[in-house]
Amino acid sequence: MIKELTITINPEDESNNSLIQKKIFSELKAQKVILKNQNEKGFEYVLQKKSVDARHGQIKIHLRYKVYIGESPKDFVFKLPEWKKVDEKSCKSVIIVGSGPAGLFGALKLLEYGIKPIIIERGPETSQRRKDIALISTKDFVNEDSNYCFGEGGAGTFSDGKLYTRSNKRGNIQNILEIFAHFGADKKITTDAHPHIGTEKLPGVINNMRNTIIELGGQFYFDCRVCDFIFGSAKTEKAVGGVVCKNVKTMEEFSVKADAVVLATGHSANDIYFLIAKYSPLALEAKTFAAGVRVEHPRSLIDAIQYHGQVKKELGAAEYRVTTQVDERGVYSFCMCPGGFVVPSSSNNDEIVVNGMSASARNSKWSNAAIVVEIRPEDIPQEFVEQAKNLGSKDLAGLLFRNKIEKDAKLNGKGQAAPAQRVTDFIENKKSQTLPVSSFTPGIVSSNLNEWLPVHISKRLAKGFVQINKNMKGFVCQDALMIAPETRTSTPVRILRNKESFECGSLPGMFPVGEGAGYSGGIVSSAMDGENACEKIAEMLKESFQEKLQENKSKPAPEKF
Repeated sequence: MIKELTITINPEDESNNSLIQKKIFSELKAQKVILKNQNEKGFEYVLQKKSVDARHGQIKIHLRYKVYIGESPKDFVFKLPEWKKVDEKSCKSVIIVGSGPAGLFGALKLLEYGIKPIIIERGPETSQRRKDIALISTKDFVNEDSNYCFGEGGAGTFSDGKLYTRSNKRGNIQNILEIFAHFGADKKITTDAHPHIGTEKLPGVINNMRNTIIELGGQFYFDCRVCDFIFGSAKTEKAVGGVVCKNVKTMEEFSVKADAVVLATGHSANDIYFLIAKYSPLALEAKTFAAGVRVEHPRSLIDAIQYHGQVKKELGAAEYRVTTQVDERGVYSFCMCPGGFVVPSSSNNDEIVVNGMSASARNSKWSNAAIVVEIRPEDIPQEFVEQAKNLGSKDLAGLLFRNKIEKDAKLNGKGQAAPAQRVTDFIENKKSQTLPVSSFTPGIVSSNLNEWLPVHISKRLAKGFVQINKNMKGFVCQDALMIAPETRTSTPVRILRNKESFECGSLPGMFPVGEGAGYSGGIVSSAMDGENACEKIAEMLKESFQEKLQENKSKPAPEKF
């Protein structure tokens, strides 16, 4: 018999195994499952999920367990996929453009079928990428191919690796967490309600994934940017059958061909959207996205608000999630980083973009989150729609609008030092005379954000802050700092694909996946999207192989002489 149950304890009792056993025993009794004692043969319990509940002014911890009675939990342990070594002589191959979660998990899925993944990444491996990221803060220099957005592991590698998602219809979330744990993430991610890996641990996890893929016959091209598609494949002359790449260090171009191309390029690879518009504008569709600011508070202030003044060390840094409606548009928090840092996320020298991240301990002096405004296609000014038409597709207008905000931030900052303002001054529409100390290492510059942020964003932000403060009293205060802009929460354009096959209808042979394609919003949902698409590709290639076998069988045998 297997029973699932939830018990509630005080934070200080989390390590009190005797108390936890008694509560489990009591809960089983309430469910009319009678046991003689906790030591009864075949009675074991395994933690499934842990969550902190700070509602109603009293902090509690909820622990969800799976209890095994007369059975062994060993019989239900997660089993890793059986990744196969590629047979170089006879295997099929698939190009994956981008080594973020969609690309890496897609590659691992292909290896379950013995299909060779060829991963092309415009940025370098994590060790070099770390050095390039440091230059943003120390030299005000952004390498456009190696930064917080581009490089091994994608945009998530140098974030804190948030793994919380509600996309449970896309696939098995627990399997993704278990695979991350297998490659080096802390096992607690499999039970935490809001799991995260930590920015100092993620590169090692990603390296382990890469090494496994290579050991099994996969191939990586780092520092290679895709600059064109190759058309013509075994399927049809109109299908995408490969890519043209340029080594960003030597500037040499070369071609790579394969049986399919997976596009897992992330939300910041604008050049890929323009390349698609060149060949098939109908493959693109404008979508809703968001833009706003990163709001930073002293961690102690957020902890006090969320824990109702009952700040306890064992609880760790407090999280929050806020959402409201202002003038028919959502204003909400995104990527909340308790005990974290605000980081420079520009992918070009002529722009400023900010993001947030946390180490695994989440123990910095600050907590931050993006507070953004929903932007629908109809909100984009007409001038950007006209510019987009001239570039091949009106659906690129959101990209151009986003880029304008980022360039305006550059004009109102200094180098990579970002424009900033106290939240109280922003609401009162006045420039801050002084700014609080910030975690943002490139530095901050006082700026009245109302003067250059688009009006439909700034006005909704101001009203949104007032509404948020009603539910989180103290959120709006002198120590609350806005750093601008936060624009990369998602892509403004979707690459259309078939719902069943994941293949782009107007560009057959190409399979757009992950955040950059507009079908996911985070590490886990992107990983599942990459897996799902590559499973479809594997099925397609198997069917194609079987068709060829059948075709050969139906051919008459050659005459003997």
